[in-house]
Amino acid sequence: MNRYLVPASLLGTAVGGAVLFKDYVSGGACPSKATIQGKTVIVTGANTGIGKQTALELARRGGNIILACRDMEKCEAAAKDIRRETLNHCVNARRLDLASLKSIREFAAKIIEEEERVHVLVNNAAVMRCPHWTTEDGFEIQLGVNHLGHFLLTNLLLDKLKASAPSRIINLSSLAHIAGHIDFDDLNWEKRKYDTKAAYCQSKLAVVLFTKELSRRLQGTGVTVNALHPGVARTELGRHTGMHSSTFSSFTLGPIFWLLVKSPQLAAQPSTYLAVAEELEGVSGKYFHGLKEKAPAPEAEDAEVARRLWAESARLVGL
Repeated sequence: MNRYLVPASLLGTAVGGAVLFKDYVSGGACPSKATIQGKTVIVTGANTGIGKQTALELARRGGNIILACRDMEKCEAAAKDIRRETLNHCVNARRLDLASLKSIREFAAKIIEEEERVHVLVNNAAVMRCPHWTTEDGFEIQLGVNHLGHFLLTNLLLDKLKASAPSRIINLSSLAHIAGHIDFDDLNWEKRKYDTKAAYCQSKLAVVLFTKELSRRLQGTGVTVNALHPGVARTELGRHTGMHSSTFSSFTLGPIFWLLVKSPQLAAQPSTYLAVAEELEGVSGKYFHGLKEKAPAPEAEDAEVARRLWAESARLVGL
């Protein structure tokens, strides 16, 4: 009668093994125990998902955390959650809309005026595979938010970061950058039929190229910059892909997703590691896949493409 029942000990072993395997493929927890007591950290897109978890992890380590988000109601709620969970009361919300150059300039001006130091900038916010939308300034939305918005923000805060050295910039890219290509003839998809996936890949390649060129320009300043792929996470970022609403995805691929898709908490570990790890002091211009340094796509290593993209980005945002 009980021939189909699995013994509890065996079931426990199987579940435990699955959890360990999931931790292995997900990259695991940040190996560094370093604290950042009193250091000022800005995390963009920190009201939910990886950004919120990154802010929480860094708040636990003693940082003065600034959540930079478009939706202030959600941002204030996230700050309140983090203060309650970490008992760190130096967690504050500021409005930043990366789809608006005006908002970016206003945010940066306020930070420069009110903050004595900025030690860590985590450029986390992103949009993914949206419909063919444009920003307030007419940029294709994925290039505008994922690259150009952070490009302007970072440049506006560079003097503050240099004055706070040693300081760090962390740019969230994606493994999708390997499928990207920078089309200088049509960066904003004004001439071609819009391909939301290709536009996303281009924007994430732009993030790695920006990281490479910025690192070159920052040599000798005490400011480092690195890019990372956090892993595929269960967040609101994928809301336009249709993956979560697909019956096939939910039921047929569900077990695979459970093993390979990270929780926001696990996906925040690479950002945390790059922000705090003492062994990464002075490491710059690198691309990390999770917690490990890896070589990015060949186009991401092209110094001439990186310089050209910098010049074009500066022209577009008015630097």
